[in-house]
Amino acid sequence: MNEPSISVRQIRKQISETLGVGERSIQTIITTYKETNTVAAPKQTRKKKSFRDVFDEFSKNAVRRHVHTIWFRREILTVDKIHQAVSADDSLPSISRTNLFHLLKDLDFRYSKRSRNSTMTEKNEIVVWRRIYLGNIKKYREEGRHIYFLDETWVNAGDCTSKTWAQKMAFYLVVYCVSSRKKNTSDYHDEMNGDTFRKWMEGILPLLQPNSVNVMDNASYHSVKIDRAPTSNTRKADIIKWLEDKGEVINHSMVIPELLHIVKRLKPIHNKYVIDELVKAKNHTVLRLPPYHCELNPIELAWSSVKNHVRMNNTTYKLPDVKKLLIEGIKRVDAEMWKNFISHTKKEETTFYKVDKIIDEVLSAEKSDDLTMTITGDTSSETDSDSEYIFCKYGFNFCQ
Repeated sequence: MNEPSISVRQIRKQISETLGVGERSIQTIITTYKETNTVAAPKQTRKKKSFRDVFDEFSKNAVRRHVHTIWFRREILTVDKIHQAVSADDSLPSISRTNLFHLLKDLDFRYSKRSRNSTMTEKNEIVVWRRIYLGNIKKYREEGRHIYFLDETWVNAGDCTSKTWAQKMAFYLVVYCVSSRKKNTSDYHDEMNGDTFRKWMEGILPLLQPNSVNVMDNASYHSVKIDRAPTSNTRKADIIKWLEDKGEVINHSMVIPELLHIVKRLKPIHNKYVIDELVKAKNHTVLRLPPYHCELNPIELAWSSVKNHVRMNNTTYKLPDVKKLLIEGIKRVDAEMWKNFISHTKKEETTFYKVDKIIDEVLSAEKSDDLTMTITGDTSSETDSDSEYIFCKYGFNFCQ
């Protein structure tokens, strides 16, 4: 020791300050060691994961597949029926009926009253957004335009198949842009934000084929607006200025709700995104995926393959080794594999078209009683009972 005269109390204090552990805890550990010659690791209280943490995008898409299966049988869909199908699927995490109900609400279902039953349908704007997307992607393919699919993911240094505990907070954030003819990759250590993504996009655009289509989701860093519209939290003077900048003649005696009503009318006209305008200026097109539809992006399948490669081969939990595995996993996604991912996603698009039509027919028949439907399980309607809601979900698994 450099200081042989230092007291035990001083040592305990130094250890406490260095580790950020109370002196009493240090003393308890020392006492335990003197008595047993062992040091027990302190018990760690682990926060219980919620169903939102456990159900990733692929699991959510699997739930949608079960919904589709029931609709294709033209059966009225209830929470109990969905829960029964999900519970019987060994590939899915276990979930209570109540949590499944909340999961479906997270996916943007809403209550709707039908003639015989209370139902839970997808929001109309989501349905319309999806139908427009499917129509556009089909048109762009027929025009022979290059279609690039863009997505981001992260790989944790602790990803592995072993149950050995290893806590690693370091990760790689990976941005991937792929078409059936060309692929480009970049990776970032730092958290993704609007500025970082814009700079990355500026570097990618010169590499793309002319007049290409760029498919992306609605992540916040994809959706930075050029001119953000006022909200109810905006100062009245700023609302008036925003409106007058748009050429509106405003009566300053108007109250905020009246001003926001005008904002609502003008908002769609001025709702422009930084990325969309950047891409448009280079003679390319941005096509945005509808919310909660990652299955329409085939890169999700590529991510699954890459992450599985990392997970199966990660034994060191060291970031440089994980980076090496990540690069190996990306290289494994060859042209043939990508072709299969595209083919799979096209089948998912077809499924969306079909299930939308079936749901439309079933719900129309629910009103007119012109169609005889196969009904299984208890579908009686009770006020304020979520057990009888009909779910009209159109989602499905995988990506284009």
